[in-house]
Amino acid sequence: MPVEAGPPAELEAGASEAFEGDEIVEMGGAAPAPAGADLETLRRAEREAADWKDRCLRTAAELENVKKRAARERAEIWGHAQADLLVRLLDALDDLDRIAALDPGQTAAQAVHEGVGMVNRKLRKALEGIGLERVDPAGQPFDPQLHEAVTTMAAPAAAADHTVGAVFQPGYRLNGVLVRPARVAVLQWTEPMAPPAGAVE
Repeated sequence: MPVEAGPPAELEAGASEAFEGDEIVEMGGAAPAPAGADLETLRRAEREAADWKDRCLRTAAELENVKKRAARERAEIWGHAQADLLVRLLDALDDLDRIAALDPGQTAAQAVHEGVGMVNRKLRKALEGIGLERVDPAGQPFDPQLHEAVTTMAAPAAAADHTVGAVFQPGYRLNGVLVRPARVAVLQWTEPMAPPAGAVE
């Protein structure tokens, strides 16, 4: 009776090795467990990762607290600045109340005019005290960074070209920062037309 040929010895059931050159390479089965040193290295890396994660969370919380504290401080500074400005303006406001309470039938126009002028000077002094500067550029070269041209006017001479001929509304700067441009008319010079050839002057 013929004997069935079985699989080659290297392919028998359960075989898990194959030859590659002179080395034995495992073909199947679970990966070998790491050695004791490798396991300790893995555990150390996990501890370091957990430590860095904790540090990141703490840093994020501290940053959020700094942002909230800075916002509170800005609000407090702004509130103090507003209160300081109000204190500076209260005297002028009191003067305006007194002028508004005058009896027109018993008050001379000259007195009212002088009272309004006094209030105007007080207001300007108070606002200049916080760094407000008036921009009144009549006769100066037009500067689009500081002036708003609302119209043009004919310049009387070429030297006056592109200068401010009239100021309709002054501008203001606060501590060097423009808060309102001056509204102005800009002078423009136009060359006079030459008379036609042969014309009698």
